[in-house]
Order: sequence, then structure tokens, then C-alpha cells
Amino acid sequence: MPPLHYPHARRGDVVDTHHGTLVADPYRWLEDTDAPDTRAWIAAQNRLTRSWLDGVPARERIRERLTALWDHARAGVPWRRGDRWFQLRNTGLQNQSVLWTMDAADAGGRVLLDPNLLSPDGTVSLSAAAVSEDGALLAYATSDAGSDWMTWHVRDVETAADRPDVLEWSKFSGAAWTADGSGFFYAAYDPPEPGAAYEARNLGQRLHHHRLGDRQEDDRLVYARPDEPEWGFDPDVTEDGRWLLVHVWQGTDRRNRIYLADLAAGGDVRPLLDDFDAGYEVVGAVDRVLYVRTDLDAPRGRIVAIEIDRPQRDAWREVVPEAADTLERVALVGDRLVAVYLRDASSRIRLFALDGAPAGAVELPGLGTVDALAGRQADRALHFTFSSFTRSTSVHRHDLATGATSVVRDAALAVDGYATEQVFATSADGTPVPMFLVRRAEATPGTPAPTLLYGYGGFNIPVTPSCKVWWLVWLELGGVLAVANLRGGGEYGEAWHDGGRLANKQNVFDDFAACARWLVDEGWTSPARLAINGGSNGGLLVGACMTQRPELYGACVPEVGVLDMLRFHTFTIGWGWASDYGTVDDPEQFSTLLSYSPVHNVRPGTAYPPTLITTGDHDDRVVPGHSFKFAAALQSAQTGEAPVLVRVETDAGHGVATPTGKLIDQRADVLAFLVRALGVDG
Repeated sequence: MPPLHYPHARRGDVVDTHHGTLVADPYRWLEDTDAPDTRAWIAAQNRLTRSWLDGVPARERIRERLTALWDHARAGVPWRRGDRWFQLRNTGLQNQSVLWTMDAADAGGRVLLDPNLLSPDGTVSLSAAAVSEDGALLAYATSDAGSDWMTWHVRDVETAADRPDVLEWSKFSGAAWTADGSGFFYAAYDPPEPGAAYEARNLGQRLHHHRLGDRQEDDRLVYARPDEPEWGFDPDVTEDGRWLLVHVWQGTDRRNRIYLADLAAGGDVRPLLDDFDAGYEVVGAVDRVLYVRTDLDAPRGRIVAIEIDRPQRDAWREVVPEAADTLERVALVGDRLVAVYLRDASSRIRLFALDGAPAGAVELPGLGTVDALAGRQADRALHFTFSSFTRSTSVHRHDLATGATSVVRDAALAVDGYATEQVFATSADGTPVPMFLVRRAEATPGTPAPTLLYGYGGFNIPVTPSCKVWWLVWLELGGVLAVANLRGGGEYGEAWHDGGRLANKQNVFDDFAACARWLVDEGWTSPARLAINGGSNGGLLVGACMTQRPELYGACVPEVGVLDMLRFHTFTIGWGWASDYGTVDDPEQFSTLLSYSPVHNVRPGTAYPPTLITTGDHDDRVVPGHSFKFAAALQSAQTGEAPVLVRVETDAGHGVATPTGKLIDQRADVLAFLVRALGVDG
């Protein structure tokens, strides 16, 4: 590869002092995405990246294949309110999925809301939806250009006409209707200063009640804590309409509080579980008893029953004790507790009576993921979705009375000829680290194959089998796919999470490197033919691994990554990640953060692997300045001929609800990069 001439990035003289340590930040100016100098730098980087990727002869063929595979019908789990059913559907290449309403879960129905009609380029998305108890009204939130900001609207389900209600500056909140359908609860922030919507810190969320027809400024303030600006409030109303439940969260900390209000008595919000000592999720209410999933005294999760009038811990009743598998989520459907467990990062469904007695299991199609559950206490059937590495999402119905499971909508995309197995690598401290290996059925180790290693490793989030079209194209190109289950994730409960956060964060990078070495040692690939990829916290993973051990990898693709670990807390919701990362305010945590922060561990004169950094100019979760600064530092430090490219998507955010057309172009570029960087015969 010939050496590239990178766009000039001036080095500033900004230096910060942390606990007596001087830390230079020469590219601080790139944090201002809208500054003329930054916009010019972005344009120049995109031109360079475009010229390099356009030099891949297979790129257009890859894009055509992505388009062909993406063009398959898909649907989410159907849910019921009143006598109506609702479901998100996509015919294949629609930029955004469309909300339908039906008379039955398996009926054809009609379009209720098509987000594709809200913007000419498909960049306005449906980011949340809540239907009133009688099924007559839809509260829906839209987001623009991938932003986390949400604007709420109200639509009449019968006529599909919008009411005049418009509620702005909501974020990280659902909507919860009152039983009579006269209004709903939602959370919002103060409007940001002009020009600061995508960067300003998100603090001081408030819970409101909106009565239909009122102006937003007249909405009733239900709960706020000015003394606790980091607290957020997500509302829910029990199915009987009696109780307002408020999930009180603080950043991404798994611990939370549960507050409630008696809506029948017009009571104020009051604490129910207020110790902030564990994670709590209310899964249902029967009279004055709440069924709650918690990890208190149960790192892999259990279900307890808590009386609203006696919430003290010594009055709890354990319904389903902790098991060897990880309890991922629970729903109360009919008279059954439906529990989704993870066993070595793949799903199982078990049923329990309300007294905890085992009530059977739901047979699943194989090794894969239960993506969503739907069902209510008045229902006699459970609906769920399922997917795997080689089969797209299918919709299933389980009859609670007969125990029969049927397919409502089969997977529209299924590929044969590939094998999926689970293997275990050994990390630096001896910990076994599971990894899914997906390959052509006839492939055997011995001849190094181009291999893509994906990981995340954070925030108690498990990585489970999923059908990604671009992964399928990678397999068709002759590649091997490896998906690692790293510490910091949620695959094995809270102990697994704790093993990869704060002072233990280095374990995540060691786990990933161990998976890379396993793939090489077992003969599946070689360092020159091994690419690593991850997004968001997974982008941090890639950035840290490539700066620590650049010789292990043949290509690196960090996407929308958290890459400046000394300043992530200064933007939008970044402060909320301290539960996993720590904070520079603490001297020991500062030292840990500095030790692996990708931006601060780029070494001049180092031969880094071919690298493609991706971000979006409207990313207001992990602001693009992270990626800009990392790219500038890498380009300045790089020795040798391997390219360091940055791809900046315009009118796009953190990746959620990105229009299908943009997704296809993005994945075509990533695959074209891998083909050229790893020498794949495309």
C-alpha cells in the first residue's frame, strides 16, 4: 500500500493537569464539530477515505450483495392493547420500519405510522411508541438524524391522524398512559443552549404528566430532584392502572431505585426501593404485590415478590431463586412468569407459576437469541422473537394452556452451509473466555483465513447470536467470524460484569487479545489476516487493543468509539458511564483511565495496522470528537504504509435507526476496507 498524504491537523498547546500529572491535548479543537476548521478537516478526511475505498474493485459488488440480502421482510414482536394489535414491519429496503395495527397477532392489518414519510432521506426515525390501554391512542417519539433527542406526538389509531400535542426535549424516556387515556407520563430536560444540542451535558431530567390537548409548558411536574441532577426517571403504569412506577436511574449504573405513586388516591411519588444497592426491574403487579427481578444477593438474578405496603427486605418472598444460568429478563404473561435465561450467551425460556413452581419450558429453534417478549396478564399466549447467526428474526407464539409453540412469521433470511460452534480462549489471568466461531461447514484450521473478531465487553450488556447481513456477506467472501463474550458484559451475571469494569477494565482487553491469539494458535488465521471490530464501548475495545498490541492485528475498525477516556464525561450523557469507567476526579481511577485511553496511548513512530475509524456528525451519545482526535493522533504517529482512515457519516448519530440506505453504504465501505487491508479475494 503506498503511503497516504493525510489532511493537516494542527497541534494546539492545550495541557490539562490531573492530580499533578500534565496531559497534553493537542487536538482539543476537533471537539467542536461545527467549527469551520473542523468541518474542513472532516471533508478532507472523507475525500481521502472515499478515494481509498473506491480503489477496491469488489466494493460495488459487495454493495449489490448487501442490498440483495438486506431486501428481506422482517417484523418485530406483536403486542396488544385493547382489541388491537401492533407490530413494526419492514418490507426489506425501507429506510425505517413501519408501525402497523391489526385485529390479530397474525393478521395483515394496515399502516398506522410510516416514518419514511417524515423526511425525504429517511433520517427521521420512530424512536419510541406507547399505546393507550384501550388501543385508541398512540404516543410516539421521533428522532432526527440519529440523535437521542426525542419529540413526542399523539396519533388517533382509528383515523391515523395526529392530534396537536407536541412535546420536545425528551431523551432516555418512554411514555406511560393513565388508565383512562386522558394523558401520559414522560421525562424531559430543559432545552439546551442554542448550538449545544449535540454536545451539552444532559443533567436535571424531570418527570411530567401531559394531559391531551394541553401545551407542553402546562404539563404537570410529577417528580424532579434538583439536588440530584444525575438522576433520571423512566415511568410505567401497572396494567390495572393503579400504580405509577418510576424507575430511577443514575447513568449506566446497574443499580437503581424504584419509586411509586398511587394514582387511584392521587398520591405523590414516594420511594419504595431506595437503597441503590442492586438492580431492580418490576415485571408485573398483582393487587398490591410487585414481582421484581433483582440481582440483590443473587449475581445471576432472581425473582422476588414485594408487598407495596411492606417493602422492607425481611418481608420479601423469594419466588424464583438464583440459578446457574443468568436471568436476563422476565415478563408476567397470563398467570405465568416467563423467564429468559442465558446459558453461555445463548437464550433459554423457562416458565414459573406465581408461587415459583416450575411450569415448563419453551422450546427454541436452536442456538440463538430471544430478542423480545410480549404478553399481558390477560393474555393466554406469549409472543417472542428469535434469531441466530444464520437466520433472521422469526416470530413465535407459545400457548400457555396447551404448551404448544408455533411460528407466526418465519425467518425470511436463512443461509445454509455454515457451522456455528462455541469455543473458549484462556485470558491472561487464566479466565476462560467464550467465543462463537461461525464459518463455512467444510472449513478446517490450517490455512490462515481472513477472520473478523467482534467484541463489546461492557455495561453488563451480553453479546448473543444475531443475524447481521454484513456478517453473512463476510462469510460468503470466505471469511471466518468470531464473536467474543468478554468480561464487562452481562453473559454470566454481575461477577462477570465486575470483572471488566473500573480497575478491572484491562481484563476486557486481555480477554480480546486472548481470543485473537486462540484464533491464530488454532490455525484459523494469522495476525496479518485478523481484523478486530466493535462499536461504542466496543470502539474503545478496538482502540485500546490496537494501541496496546498493534502487532496482533491485520486491520482495525473502531466504530463510534469512546476513545478519550479523560474527557468522555464532559459531553451529553458521558458522565453516566462512570459506573463502568470511573472518573478522572479520583486519582487511582485517573491512572487506570490514562493507562488505556486510546487517544493518550498512541505512540509516534509505531507501525499501526490498517485502520478505519467511523463516526457520525450527529452522534450525541459518543460525540464524534473522540474519533476525530484518535484519527488525528494515529495519522501523525503512523510509520509505514498502512492507511489510517476516518469515515464520517453526515446526518447520522450513534447507529440506532440509521436509514437502511446509509447502513448498506456503511457496511459496504467497512467490508471493502477489510477486503483490501487483509488481501481477501473479493
